[in-house]
Amino acid sequence: MIRLEKVDKTYRTRRGDLVHAVADITLDVRENEFVTLVGPSGCGKSTLLKLVAGLVPASQGTIRVRDEVVRGPFPDVGFLFQHPVLLPWRTVFDNVMFSIEMLGLESRSYRARARELLSLTGLAGFDTKYPRELSGGMQQRVAICRALIHDPGLLLMDEPFGALDAMTREEMSLELLRIWEDRRKTIFFVTHSIPEAILLADRVVVMTPRPGRIARVLEIDLPRPRSVELEFDERFKAYSHAIRSDIFAPRTDREYATLA
Repeated sequence: MIRLEKVDKTYRTRRGDLVHAVADITLDVRENEFVTLVGPSGCGKSTLLKLVAGLVPASQGTIRVRDEVVRGPFPDVGFLFQHPVLLPWRTVFDNVMFSIEMLGLESRSYRARARELLSLTGLAGFDTKYPRELSGGMQQRVAICRALIHDPGLLLMDEPFGALDAMTREEMSLELLRIWEDRRKTIFFVTHSIPEAILLADRVVVMTPRPGRIARVLEIDLPRPRSVELEFDERFKAYSHAIRSDIFAPRTDREYATLA
């Protein structure tokens, strides 16, 4: 579904400084796979998602989605941000339909699907409410519906639950797993939370400090469907320890050059 080959990204700040965000990223993401991306702040996780979405160009290397080279934004993708970014003057239903309007699609063909998604995410009966009348978790569910409404094959999620309290974050993680098991999209998910990365993923991609390189791609061999109780499993703890070691262990420049 996604193929990154020797991808580099360097950008210039407003002050004119050059920042090397990610370096020599080579990675494949399989169709219908749930891959999480974890690493320290500033390591280029969000940049990598924007590169895959075609929102910013790579400085070097090639990015392909479904064997097509990514040269700019494309329709077969849903993007979720840390904040739901709902339009406050539009109802829940109209916020979900906003993507259809932006894509220039026939809205009548998607109204039934919008109601189906609202029901799937526990928002049936809230379609006429406004964002200010919803909790943070409910607003993020609306954003998930909006990302899914045009039935994209790929979901790119940039720390979508980071602004939520711990309990709501767990609830939303399990909700996302339930939706993914029902709909089977390809999901590329950025998070700062190591437990969240393990709980959700088929594979966890661990990144080094900037410039972000891949330190390890870890296969998560835990049964599905999953629950938060898995955090007490010894295998879960072993995965967590391995990821923490990769992120926080000091490395020399030579060691970075031989990673991945």
